[in-house]
Amino acid sequence: MYEWQKQIQTVVDEIDRCIRQHNDDALTLRALSARLGYSEFHMTRKFREISGMRFRDYLRCRRLAFALKEVRDSDRGFLDIALDYGFLSHEAFTRAFRKTYGVTPREYRKNPVPVVLRTKITPFDRYFFGLGEIGMNKSTENVKAYFVTIPAHKFLHIKNLESIGYWDFWQKQEQIPGQDCDTICGLLESIPGKLDDEGGSEANSGSGQVMAYLNDPAGRICSWGIPLAECYGCRLPADYQGEIPPQMLLVDVPEGEYIVFEHGPFDYEQENYSVETEIEKAMAEFDYEKSDYCLDTAPGRIMYFFHDPARFWKYVRPVKRK
Repeated sequence: MYEWQKQIQTVVDEIDRCIRQHNDDALTLRALSARLGYSEFHMTRKFREISGMRFRDYLRCRRLAFALKEVRDSDRGFLDIALDYGFLSHEAFTRAFRKTYGVTPREYRKNPVPVVLRTKITPFDRYFFGLGEIGMNKSTENVKAYFVTIPAHKFLHIKNLESIGYWDFWQKQEQIPGQDCDTICGLLESIPGKLDDEGGSEANSGSGQVMAYLNDPAGRICSWGIPLAECYGCRLPADYQGEIPPQMLLVDVPEGEYIVFEHGPFDYEQENYSVETEIEKAMAEFDYEKSDYCLDTAPGRIMYFFHDPARFWKYVRPVKRK
């Protein structure tokens, strides 16, 4: 099964690559099946078994996710967008768009309310399957620690008072209607203006989305001895006036001081556990006595956790002057 998970991941990555390049010739079931060396029937059966949806439905939804960002962020004509993303006419594009998002492209461009995008699936994650790292740690970057002042902003999120870690968080959220991973990530993906969004119009799953830990007296006591609520959401400008999805919370985060523990780019499959160990060690051993700061455990302060192997792994923890 692991091998098929990896094979389907190859197909998923290729789908996004072809959509970005508008390469419709390579974006067919026949071409993708041939790349894996399997029949179309066998590939579609395995795709549905692993991803939970039919290949053609996933492909349509991903095309629409890319197209939606073009509708939202550009002034291009709808017919041009339709043709770029595999639709034969303006009418066909409008029908598919309205069926998926409940509004027409024209209505959405005028009022880009949050909608659930079909984000990129990740059927294979070796850490989720307990397979650990491949080979030896090849990291050459050390963990840097530095203090920053972060301007006031808003944080749009869901939270859980009982979860322990990323996987446990989403397992618990799956039990709450409308707060499962696909729905929340899809909603966040559609919201423009996220402060940490590096994805532009490419519909990169997770771009601008962040795990966070809120100092909350009702939360679970963490390994640092602080009661925390685990959160997932996105940072938005302080003047954000957009619509708030009903299952999410929007809070104002005042300007504050933070300490950042940052590790540079790393190979996710080969180094994730090693980098995690290294950065946790750096946080545990940091000597606050030699600085003018200490950790701020006041209720309402937020710690952000950024995990983007192509750029960095970092914790941004709230501090206050002694």
